[in-house]
Amino acid sequence: MANTKQLKVTLRRSVNGRTARHRACVFGLGLRRMHHTVTVADTPENRGMINKVAYLLHVEEA
Repeated sequence: MANTKQLKVTLRRSVNGRTARHRACVFGLGLRRMHHTVTVADTPENRGMINKVAYLLHVEEA
């Protein structure tokens, strides 16, 4: 059963001055710089990272 649902995630705020765990979540999602957008699978692991740093991101369904 393949989960084909995707999310578009954009980094809207800088990771400068954020905790190491929040930086790790942002980089774990594949975001490298501000205004960078990536498409990730809608999995519980990715949702957890997105929820932890939601104040830095803009998320929409792809």
